[in-house]
Amino acid sequence: MTQGIGVAGDDMVRRIWAKDPALWPGDDAARREIANRLGWLDSPAAMRREAEALAAFAREARQDGLAKAFLLGMGGSSLAPEVFKRVFGPAKDSLDLAVLDTTDPAAIRAAEASCDMTRALFIVSSKSGGTIEVDSALRHFWEATGGRGSQFVAITDPGTALGALAAERKFRRVFVNPPDIGGRFSVLSYFGLVPAALLGIDVARLLDAGIAMLAQCRGDSAASNPGLALGGMLAGAAAQGRDKVTFVFSPELAAFGLWVEQLLAESLGKEGKGSLPVTGEPLGGPEVYGADRVFVSVALRAPDPAVEAKLGALERAGHPVVRIVLPDLHAIGAEFVRWEFATSVMGVRAGVNAFDQPNVAEAKKRTQENLAALKATGALPDVAPGGEPEVAAMLASLKPGSGYLGILAYLPYDDRTEGILEVLRAALRDRLKVATTLGFGPRYLHSTGQYHKGGPKTGAFLVLTCDHATDLAIPGQPYSFAQLERAQALGDLQSLAARGCRAVRLHLPVVEPTRLQDVATLVRRAAGIR
Repeated sequence: MTQGIGVAGDDMVRRIWAKDPALWPGDDAARREIANRLGWLDSPAAMRREAEALAAFAREARQDGLAKAFLLGMGGSSLAPEVFKRVFGPAKDSLDLAVLDTTDPAAIRAAEASCDMTRALFIVSSKSGGTIEVDSALRHFWEATGGRGSQFVAITDPGTALGALAAERKFRRVFVNPPDIGGRFSVLSYFGLVPAALLGIDVARLLDAGIAMLAQCRGDSAASNPGLALGGMLAGAAAQGRDKVTFVFSPELAAFGLWVEQLLAESLGKEGKGSLPVTGEPLGGPEVYGADRVFVSVALRAPDPAVEAKLGALERAGHPVVRIVLPDLHAIGAEFVRWEFATSVMGVRAGVNAFDQPNVAEAKKRTQENLAALKATGALPDVAPGGEPEVAAMLASLKPGSGYLGILAYLPYDDRTEGILEVLRAALRDRLKVATTLGFGPRYLHSTGQYHKGGPKTGAFLVLTCDHATDLAIPGQPYSFAQLERAQALGDLQSLAARGCRAVRLHLPVVEPTRLQDVATLVRRAAGIR
């Protein structure tokens, strides 16, 4: 029997709370790592004792004249702050927050131009203390501010190089996070809560909601344990082939999808298994979906009647629907916990280690190899761009009702670019009858990137790259931001190819909406959309 599938609910809950690493598969080394990744069960209570200190830290930053905070992070260090920024926004008399989880030179330049650099606070956030994207951004902004340590804060694990650098450079503050919390489970730790406090969010209220949900997740049955119920239901659906967890959010909660997407994809997408989170896809009628879907509605205060009508039609067509209603925005603290617990349960049921991310490490290694080749030869390796015939062949290979298409964009992120690609993915979903996802690089490498390479081989990938009118040097490095971004895109293409995944690269020589529209038109033609 596959590890975990036969574990009864009551015993599973007991063993999760006992932090028993043998619940999930793996050798002795893997179990030691798992045992050091379950601190998220304790974090909300521990952080509740720090809530006032976090609020005081935020007040001090405002009193010192700081006006805007930039979060330099990636993956688990950046997605929760992005959710807090989009869901709550900055409160009155608090710092605004921008999340920089990018290596795009245009995005770095735009951030620098967006405010007075003398009034900016930079939150350098990395569990390992050595994340290449974070290090590159730190190098740039350290130089841009003239090296004023009072404008920098570090969030990291004990004993990292980042912690040592922060002490050497006299950062305003170093927040040392408990080392037994994995990145994607770290939202209710310093990694999520320091940015939340700077935004003026009531951190205590957020944590109280999480603590209350944790108490419920001690229940030994699905009837009394929301995390066990959700995880068990989604695991059962996946076992029946319904492995595309399709989210429908109230507009105010849409950003939650960024966080839960990483949690599910990176935790479960491995060993040819996993449940693919589908966020941002517009809700359609029963005719555009196959039998690979389960729908999860997350509504604020009350479901929208129009959305409910569509969900009802999907239910009548035989699709499972889960409904979650949040009484207020701060209840999102409870949802973080519910989904963390549910994901842990899903890992047990599927027989996968929910706390590692082997293919994320693989993509990082290929990026480093590409940068080493650049240093040695003066040029990056290349993966030749494709065209309409290659796209058409790839799309034709997708199996309706079980496959999925990932659009992976190494393009400057803005609302217009995202809008063009969202329209394209909806048209492709309707035409091809497959699930679609949209990710921006390099962010997705630390999120759905694990699922693309480690999950079921049912995906096909459209990788969009571009040239930049102006580049930006990275102080102290032999490569620039544009070269790093290209090395990451090529590294992911190389990883996908090595694993036999279908992928086509399309290249934009100039980044502008008309050129992106031309690419979208090419893809539509390739899919037979007229």
